[in-house]
Amino acid sequence: MFVQQFFVTGLAHSSYMLGGSTTCAIVDPRRDIDVYVQAAKDMGMKVTHILETHLHADFVSGHMDLAQKTGAKIYAPASAKCRFRHKALKEGDRFRLEDMQIKVLETPGHTPEHISYVVVDKSRGPKPVAVFCGDTLFVGDVGRPDLFPGKARQLASKLYDSLHSKLLKLPDFCEVFPAHGAGSLCGRAMGAKRRSTIGYERLYNAALQITDRNAFIKSLTTNMPGAPDHFSRCSAINGKGPKLTAELGELAPMGAAEFAKASQKRRTIILDIRSYEAFGGQHIPGAYHVDFGGNFATFAGWILPADCAILIVSDSPEQAQDAAVWLRRVGHDKTVGYLEGGMFEWAKAGFSTGQVEQISAQQLNAMATGRRKVTLVDVRAPGEFDSLHIAGAINIPAPDLRRRHRQLPKTKPILLLCSTGHRSSLAAALLKQHGFEKIFNVAGGMTGYNAAGFSGRCPLCLAPHVPTAPGTTLRS
Repeated sequence: MFVQQFFVTGLAHSSYMLGGSTTCAIVDPRRDIDVYVQAAKDMGMKVTHILETHLHADFVSGHMDLAQKTGAKIYAPASAKCRFRHKALKEGDRFRLEDMQIKVLETPGHTPEHISYVVVDKSRGPKPVAVFCGDTLFVGDVGRPDLFPGKARQLASKLYDSLHSKLLKLPDFCEVFPAHGAGSLCGRAMGAKRRSTIGYERLYNAALQITDRNAFIKSLTTNMPGAPDHFSRCSAINGKGPKLTAELGELAPMGAAEFAKASQKRRTIILDIRSYEAFGGQHIPGAYHVDFGGNFATFAGWILPADCAILIVSDSPEQAQDAAVWLRRVGHDKTVGYLEGGMFEWAKAGFSTGQVEQISAQQLNAMATGRRKVTLVDVRAPGEFDSLHIAGAINIPAPDLRRRHRQLPKTKPILLLCSTGHRSSLAAALLKQHGFEKIFNVAGGMTGYNAAGFSGRCPLCLAPHVPTAPGTTLRS
């Protein structure tokens, strides 16, 4: 038995190759599947099984591409009612991969159709040695049950049973291979370790220490982080069967005039992926901004409207191509072109540009404490805001400004702040789309503000992968 993990940092997604001597299975594959094909080739194995634990919400899976390229059979939960050719699995089903017997446990809770794959290596012994548990059990956390409106309490109750009546019945030495790690929004407080054991999680997973069902349900249905827009979209795409990436077309280079003309087409948007300081210096009016150096995939999936053609402004053709891969991972398949020569060529062609002034921590402190009336908007998540924020700041998470911009005055300067400057620049672009002009982005965000000595040190910035104790609040 051989296990190789593949980790996608921006999505904190883990997939796996489970191999024998000559054949292997790929568990929860990402959409760009060449990495698995090459890994199997390097090990002298043939991909024969594709195992899906559930209909993933935060990314588009690669099961269709991988099956088309390798001829492997797709295995998926029967209750998902997937609309592509597959082997539908239910509780107690078993199948073999060389010396390994794989048993199916239905483990709903994170999603209604979730299953886990329990592996027994018959060449070593009769007891389970590994479980590929998808988003049911994580390192230090469990899957969130609140992604389906009106079903959170019901799913949380099912999750309790999936954990305590099924997964925790496995041997303590059984290795746990989850589908996500720290940074994913499929849970709330995942640890930075990327694998674990049942015994370790039994002892140290905070969610598993809540043995009362009602208390467990309450803990997982209150104060959960926001769920990005693309979560429901990706689930639907995965159930239907994603389009093959070979059918999506190539990203076309466009001169400034061609780019400008294309941007006027119906349901077409411009996405600027350059750094926030470059976007602030000059950008195409009306463009969305998601800094490629930040949490690009999550926020692109979150704030970009679905089914729109996307035109990219980037620093280079290579960056635009990379962005197209990431966009496809979160269900944006209509990335059609990029601005050849970037903003330099756009400006040379005489087209208009917009700006967002970037201010330092010192300027922020002076403006926020001065006599001039300003509105300070902290666009981080509520948990980050509660851990540490500047007195008088308004907390509106960046994606929420698409609707909550009406709560802000257009007559006063608005200072936008996040942890580093990435999300606040995204927020600036959203506000500019709604006619706000007096906007300032705080370069360096709370991290720079703290470093300059204007506030205490943020616990989430110091240890971003460590869950913050409930009630921990520091304010400057």
